Amino acid sequence: MSTLAIVEAFRELPDPRRGAGRRHNQALCLALFTLAVSAGCRGFLAMSDWLSSYRAELLDLFSPPKNRLPSYSTIRRVLLTLDYEAYSLCLAKFFKIEPLAGETIALDGKVLRGSYLLDTPTSTTESHPAIQLVTVYVVERGLILPVQPVDQKSNEITALPPILKALAHQGVVFAFDALNTQKNLSANH
Repeated sequence: MSTLAIVEAFRELPDPRRGAGRRHNQALCLALFTLAVSAGCRGFLAMSDWLSSYRAELLDLFSPPKNRLPSYSTIRRVLLTLDYEAYSLCLAKFFKIEPLAGETIALDGKVLRGSYLLDTPTSTTESHPAIQLVTVYVVERGLILPVQPVDQKSNEITALPPILKALAHQGVVFAFDALNTQKNLSANH
C-alpha cells in the first residue's frame, strides 16, 4: 500500500478491531473518510457514491492490497470503535492547525446534551454528570483546535488555565464569554 502522508497521519492510532476478518487497514479507512468529508460528503451513502465515482483514481493513488477499497460500511465500522480525541489530534497535526500570532482564539465551554446519566432503579451503570468540553476556535480561519475535556468534578473555569498557558506564548488574542472573565482567571495568566 502507498505511504501517502494522509495515510501515515493515522498509522499510529490503535486499532481496536479484532484481527480475524480485518481486510482493510484502519489508516486507509480513516484517510478515505477524511477525504470524503473534505469533498463534501455528509453521510455514508454520499461517501459510497464518492468512493464509486472516484474508484479508479483512489485505487491508483492509494494502491491498496488486492486492489480493493474498503466499502462505506467498513469505514463506518472503523468509525464506531474510533478514539475521536486521538483522531482529532492526528488531524490537527496533519493539517498543521496552529494559531498564528495576532489571531483571535475563542474559548467556550460546552456540555454535551443528554450525556448525563441519572441513577434509576433499572439502570445498569452508575450515574454520572454530563460530559463537559472546552472548544478552542481560531476565529479568522474558522478552525477548531483539538477539544479539551473538563474533569467531571470540575467546570470549564478550571480547565482554561492550561489552555491559556499553552497558547499565550504564541501571541494570540483570547475571546471569552462572561463566565470566563473572572478576576482570578485573568490575573493569574
